[in-house]
Amino acid sequence: MMRNVFLVVAAVIYATTHFSSVVAWTTSCHTTLPTRGCTGNNNNPLGDCWKEHAISSGTTTMGRGSTCLWSTSVPLLGQDLRSHVDAAEAQHGMPWRTSIGSSLSENRNENNDDTLLYMPFWEWQMDFMKENLTNLKVHPCSDHAGTADFSYHSNHVKKAQIVNLYFSSDEYRKIRMTYYDAGDACQVFNSLWYPDPAHGDLPVLGIDLLSFHRKRFLTVVDFQPLHDEQESNHATTYTNVLNPIKHEYDTLKGRMSSKFYDETQFFSQEMLFARFEAEEIVHNDLVPAFRQYVTAHVNMLRDHSHTAKEVSSSINDETQRNFVLDRQAAYDTYSAERDPATGMFASMFGKEWADDFVYEFLFSMSKKPNK
Repeated sequence: MMRNVFLVVAAVIYATTHFSSVVAWTTSCHTTLPTRGCTGNNNNPLGDCWKEHAISSGTTTMGRGSTCLWSTSVPLLGQDLRSHVDAAEAQHGMPWRTSIGSSLSENRNENNDDTLLYMPFWEWQMDFMKENLTNLKVHPCSDHAGTADFSYHSNHVKKAQIVNLYFSSDEYRKIRMTYYDAGDACQVFNSLWYPDPAHGDLPVLGIDLLSFHRKRFLTVVDFQPLHDEQESNHATTYTNVLNPIKHEYDTLKGRMSSKFYDETQFFSQEMLFARFEAEEIVHNDLVPAFRQYVTAHVNMLRDHSHTAKEVSSSINDETQRNFVLDRQAAYDTYSAERDPATGMFASMFGKEWADDFVYEFLFSMSKKPNK
């Protein structure tokens, strides 16, 4: 995921507690809302799901597939664009109200609502993006060839499900959102925000929020720089923005382990990092800190947009864009190569699927190693 730091722990937990039984995974549409390209009836509103292959000149060409993939090749304005975003989210029933897994507490309500610990983060981010980003568009969660759909998977035997959404806007080249639900056993909200190269070599916003059995929690929220920490002043560029926020939350001032990642590469000194056991920290500290970091990142892009335009007038725009894309690709490759989730995915889906998922979707600009 962002860095899937949580999977350092999750890989061990699931290797010992979840991989002993036969895995039965299914992919399906989970929404009660009719969506473009899907036909059905009262008992099955989506009916046969259709996979959209191309939209050109206002004409849609459809082909049979496993789920509905969303495209915004046709220009959409105002309410139409918002409706398109809402429909994409609802395609798999998001935001979920009931967990696929079980609750460990007898005090939870009958719908298990609060088992979905990080769903309020998902909902807030969706609302924030719709209100604050320009020309927010939905893209298919597919591999490079456009033949595999990674938007949703569920394991009904082990009671786990994962959903992904992929957006872009005038401000961001790519925003990926991922929610993993396995009841109280594991809850994860993960998101990556890649600034559009037109804004310069700005840091990636990375978010990874994890809960294990509602007893162990892991949090990472960071402006992840595209430069090494040693490079000229880049590590402290945004200190004045982030330090006052971080200063408010003593519970989020931890240091990450170097077992999988080098914190001098693609991590900042202002990262919110914490391991804790008190769930109230999620509600009291993490919620406001997360919102402040997301808001600060969007404001950073707005503040730098004019500066980037002034700088680009003195250099080749294409040169700048290629440089930023190269650094974002380096970020993806670094993450994909070190992601401890790959082994877990391989155990669930097979090595080929896991490699495609990590290299072609989670970190889609990464360089896949030769077999």
